[in-house]
Amino acid sequence: MTNNNPTSIAIRNLCRRASARLRGGLARALCVAVGLGAVSLAQAQTWFFVDPSGVLHYANERVDERYQRFSMSTLEPGDGPLFVDIRNAAAQLAVASEKDRHAATRYFASSVGYKLHAKHIRAAATKVGVDEQLLKAIATAESGFNASAVSPAGAIGLMQVIPDTAARFGVAGDPKRSIAQKLKDPAINVPVSARYVRYLQSLFPGRTDLVVAAYNAGEGAVQRYGNKIPPYKETQNYVKTVMTLYASLQSTLAADSSVSLYGGTAQLTRSPTDDSRFRMTLPAGSAVQN
Repeated sequence: MTNNNPTSIAIRNLCRRASARLRGGLARALCVAVGLGAVSLAQAQTWFFVDPSGVLHYANERVDERYQRFSMSTLEPGDGPLFVDIRNAAAQLAVASEKDRHAATRYFASSVGYKLHAKHIRAAATKVGVDEQLLKAIATAESGFNASAVSPAGAIGLMQVIPDTAARFGVAGDPKRSIAQKLKDPAINVPVSARYVRYLQSLFPGRTDLVVAAYNAGEGAVQRYGNKIPPYKETQNYVKTVMTLYASLQSTLAADSSVSLYGGTAQLTRSPTDDSRFRMTLPAGSAVQN
């Protein structure tokens, strides 16, 4: 059934305009149902615009007059949400995973975006030597597997890589394509991200929580706060989301009902009555300065 309320009509009109500009893959990424499985998405908002080249730009607030506010509306059964706030969706998936750690697995099994780019994530993880599941969790929170996403801070592509970071890890522009243009190619974007994650792991050995925090806020911010998660709400929420998703994607959870993970900072507590349920707790108090 098609929902003909004003919001739904606006969504469909937006998708038609975007689809007219975009090639098939990105148009589908924008306008196809995202299939979050067991996740129940609350009403969410995001600000966005599609530039003349057909590139989607998004933010959690209005950066300038080009951005329009988009309210996600869950349509009739079978239609699904056509556009979601990426971070909100990832956070909702993480919450669902704490109740049922197979929720994330079901999401990846049905995610069109993930299926489209899974080969790049798998190949980069194998070549660079980082955990494929960690890259998957980061990509979920960063772009929702939208290879053309550009953030207000200038982060680009599937793994939301800053051009300066890409240059640090070997990506150079040429007469045909700038670094920014190259980062819209998952075959370039994902390996750069994997190398950056590997570098962060060398800076913060055994501390996946700090690796994730540094990926979001920069390694300098983590170091300035004494190798602790910076006291930024966005970063703390991001770490919670990524770490929870990452834990839920592990093939097996620790046999003990409560065990410290990632250098003794993140606590994974498993339900004593249901092996499929767990809770991820990140450090507070002295470990995270407020």
